[in-house]
Amino acid sequence: MGDLSELFAPRRVAVVGATEREGSVGRAIVENLMEDFDGEVVPVNPKYDEVFGLPAVADVSESDADLAVVVVPPHIAVDAVRQAGEAGIQNVVVITAGFGETGSDGAAREQELTEVAAEYDLNLVGPNSLGIMSTPNGMNATFGPENASPGNMSFMSQSGAFITAVLDWANDEGIGFKDVVSLGNKAVLDESDFVDAWGADGETDVVIGYLEGIEEGRKFIDTAREVTQDTPIVLVKSGRTDAGAQAASSHTGTIAGSDQAYEAGLEQAGVIRAESVQELFDSAQMLANQPLPEGEEIAIITNAGGPGVMSTDAVGDSSLSMASFSDETLEEFSEKLPAEGNIYNPVDIVGDADNDRFRDALDIALADENVGMALVLTCPTAVLDYEQLAEDTVELREEHDKPVAACFMGGERVKPAATILQDSGIPNYFDPSRAVFALDALADFKDISQRTYDEPTEFDVDRERAREILESVKGRDDTRLGVEAMGLLDAYGIETPQGEIVDSPADALDVAENIDGGVVMKIVSPDILHKSDIGGVKVGVEDGEVYDAYEDLITRARNYQPDANIIGVQVQEMVDLDSGVETIVGMNRDPQFGPLLMFGLGGIFVEVMEDTTFRVAPVSENEAFEMTEEIDSAPLLRGARGRDPVDIDEITETIQRLSQLVTDFPAILELDINPLVALPDGAQAVDVRLTVDPDEL
Repeated sequence: MGDLSELFAPRRVAVVGATEREGSVGRAIVENLMEDFDGEVVPVNPKYDEVFGLPAVADVSESDADLAVVVVPPHIAVDAVRQAGEAGIQNVVVITAGFGETGSDGAAREQELTEVAAEYDLNLVGPNSLGIMSTPNGMNATFGPENASPGNMSFMSQSGAFITAVLDWANDEGIGFKDVVSLGNKAVLDESDFVDAWGADGETDVVIGYLEGIEEGRKFIDTAREVTQDTPIVLVKSGRTDAGAQAASSHTGTIAGSDQAYEAGLEQAGVIRAESVQELFDSAQMLANQPLPEGEEIAIITNAGGPGVMSTDAVGDSSLSMASFSDETLEEFSEKLPAEGNIYNPVDIVGDADNDRFRDALDIALADENVGMALVLTCPTAVLDYEQLAEDTVELREEHDKPVAACFMGGERVKPAATILQDSGIPNYFDPSRAVFALDALADFKDISQRTYDEPTEFDVDRERAREILESVKGRDDTRLGVEAMGLLDAYGIETPQGEIVDSPADALDVAENIDGGVVMKIVSPDILHKSDIGGVKVGVEDGEVYDAYEDLITRARNYQPDANIIGVQVQEMVDLDSGVETIVGMNRDPQFGPLLMFGLGGIFVEVMEDTTFRVAPVSENEAFEMTEEIDSAPLLRGARGRDPVDIDEITETIQRLSQLVTDFPAILELDINPLVALPDGAQAVDVRLTVDPDEL
C-alpha cells in the first residue's frame, strides 16, 4: 500500500464507465464530481466523444488521471483496473459489484483483482463500494444522493447504504466530514489502512466508522494503538453473535464468542466502541471539538431539578464522578444564588434563573480546580434567552479551556441556540444521559492517549519438547489432548503438580508411594472431557486404596463410553484447594484476531458463572495483570473474609506464559488450564485440555 493522500486529493479523476444514461451509476458519479470537485473529471467510455460536455477518452490509459473510479460490469472491471495500473494510476475505486459477495465465480474474480492490485501496487478501494468523498477539494466520487458537508471527522463504513443515510441526517444536523470511504469488500485496502492514513492526516481530528468485521485483527490493534496516541477512533461494530463458539469443545471456546474477541481487541487497540449510531455521533462530536479534561469530575448547572437528577443518575452509570466543590466555590455560589437553590452538585439555580445567574454559576463552577468538565442543563422559561445562554456557554468554555456539554431541552426554540453551540464545537443533546455519555467518551480518550504499551515478556521455554507433544496428534482421528499433555505446560514453565500417567494398578501404586499424602487419580481419555461428571476423578486416595481406585476408574470409563480411547490413569499430587482459589486460563483461536486469552473463576463454576475477561495474545505483563483485576471475583484473589491473598504475580506470569505458548504454536486451536489453583505462594495447573490442528505443525 502506498501513500493514501493522493487517493483523497487527486487532480484528475477518470470515471471508467461514464455515461449520460438515466438511472445509471456512471451518470451519478460524473454528475456528483462535476458539482463541486476542484479538479478535472475525465469520462472513460469508447462509445462517446463527450459526457455532459466533458471530452471522453476510450481507454483509462489515455486519461492522465491520478484516480480511476471503475463502474463497468464485473467481467471487464478487472481488465479496467489492470489498464489503470499499466498507465501508472496508483489509486483506484471499484464501484462495481459482483465479486466476493456473489459466490465462487465472484470470489475468483475478486482474487484476480487482488493479484492485479498487488502487481501494480495499487491503492484499491472496493469492489462493491459506494465510492469515496473528500470535502477539502469538493470530491464526491460516489453514486450517493448527498455530498458531505466540510468537517474534521473522517468516516468509513462497510455499508454504503449506511453512508447515504448518515450524510442525509448529518447535513440536517450541521455535522461535517473530512473524508468518507465506503469500504466495500476490502479486497486490498481495509479499515487498518484508513485508520493509519487518517491518523497521519492533520485535518482529521476523529476517525469514526461502521464495521461488520475486521480482516486482520492483530494488524488493526497495532495500527490503532499508534493512532490513538493523538487521534480518537470511535466505531460501531455490528454482529453481536456467538457463532464463533458453535464448534468449540473447551470451556474457553464455549464462552468466547466472536464478540468477545472484538470487545477485547478494540479495547486493546484504544478504540471507543459505540453501541448505536446515536452513541457514535454523540461521542464523535465531543471528541472532535473539545479540549481533553484534566479530571473526570463533572459539574452540572441546571435550572430544572428533575433533569438534574436524571443527569446525576447518568453520571453514576458512567466512569465520571460528581465534582466536590471547594469551600471558596461554595461561598461564591451562596452569594450569587437564591437561598432556595442548591449550591451542591448538581447546582440547581432554580426555575426563575435568568441569563446572568446561569453565566455566574457556570463561571464559578469552571473556575474550581476540582471540576474537570461541565454540563449546562436547562429547560426553557420566559426569563431565559437561549441564544444568549449559548453565547455565554461558548465564551466561558473558551475562557476556562475545559470541556462543556450542553443540554438545552426543547424543540424549535432551541434550534438557533443549538446552531451557535454547534458552530463553536459544543454539541447540544436533548437527553442528559447522552451528554454525560459524550463527556465520558472524552475522559476515556484522555486515558487512552496517555497509555503506554509494553512489549510481551519473552520467557526461556522448551519449544522442541512442546512441539513433540503437539505432534502426537498426527495420524489420529481425534486431535484433542488432555492431561497426557501436561508436559506441554511444563515445557513453557507453567507449574504443575507432581504426578504421572500410568496404565496399570502396580505403576499407579509406585507413583503414589513417591508422593507425600493422599493423591488424586483421574481417568485419562480424549473422549471423556468432563471426568468428574462420570465419577472419573478420585481425591485423597491413600496408598492402600490405589489398586481398587484404578480398577474402579477404568470400569466407570468403559461403562460410560465402551469405545472410548482410554490412555490410562493420572496419579497426581493433591493441591490444597482450601487455601487456594480455582481459576481458569484458556485460549480460543478467533478467525480475525487470532489467540483470544481468557481468565476467570474456574473449576466447576466457569460455565455457570462465566466470570471471565479476555485479551488478544500476545499480552504484556501489565495486560495480564489487568485481567486478574477485571473479574467480579477479584476480591477472592486478593483475600476476602479473612482468607490469605493468592499469588497474583504467579497468575500474571502464567497468563503470559500461556500467551507465549499459543502465539508460538498457531496449531493450538483452543486450550484450557482448568483449574489453575491460585495459592498464597504460587499457582498450579491441575488439569489441561486442548485441540490441535496437525496441518499447522
